[in-house]
Amino acid sequence: MPDPETAATTEIPAKTAFPVVRKVTFADLADVLAKGWEDYKAAPQFGVFFGAVYALGGLILVSAVMLLGLQWLAYPLVIGFALIGPFVATGLYEVSRRREAGQELSWSGILTVVWNQRRRELGWMAFVMLFIFWVWMYQARTLFAVFFGFEGFATMEGFLHAVFTTWNGWMFLLVGHVVGAIISMVLFAVTVVSCPFLLDRDADFVTAMITSIRVVTSSPVPMIAWGLFVVVCVVISALPAFLGFLITLPVFGHATWHLYRVAVAPPGPSQT
Repeated sequence: MPDPETAATTEIPAKTAFPVVRKVTFADLADVLAKGWEDYKAAPQFGVFFGAVYALGGLILVSAVMLLGLQWLAYPLVIGFALIGPFVATGLYEVSRRREAGQELSWSGILTVVWNQRRRELGWMAFVMLFIFWVWMYQARTLFAVFFGFEGFATMEGFLHAVFTTWNGWMFLLVGHVVGAIISMVLFAVTVVSCPFLLDRDADFVTAMITSIRVVTSSPVPMIAWGLFVVVCVVISALPAFLGFLITLPVFGHATWHLYRVAVAPPGPSQT
């Protein structure tokens, strides 16, 4: 497969000082996924660690809503929790960056880089993700109130029965998935390469989001397909008590670094 620095064939020049983005092909996506798997195999301890942190967070949140009698929130919570995955994978981007540069991989080095992001623009990017996650959960609560009223369900069985056997339940699923897809697409567009971009460069988070959007709009079909593929894998990973994230989060995290390297050209003399 072509090298990330030269893989994309067509460069789309920026009208301002924004980085140059390059078209992404399906072959590029297959290549970055393979490289993500190679990074995971080369340093599995980091992948398992960050995957376990992510999985544990998901288990805690789902357990909390179940204990509070908010069973209906479990499904949107599981799907919405994936929205903050790009930030959780920051340490994985650093692992891939160091492997690419031939640098040493150490726990102290990786965790120090992750901790230091709180003072950089990546912290603002995390705020954007959490805000969209809040919007996601709020719309789920609003739609639940619209179709089922303000009374909850005593059991998960009762909720599932209402969702799958009533007209209101079907409409709740339909409208919820349409609205959720729109929110997910927005977040995907602004974050698909913005987190590794901010880790790698001294830039502001707005530039990172705009660059990420330009990556998606320059190659809409491959990038949308990539987003759908990630969503399917996330749903499957969450089913066995989030244990699938021990593999999928690190593989996609590493792959996202390589996708960034393919889609965004290195800084040139005219770029800051």
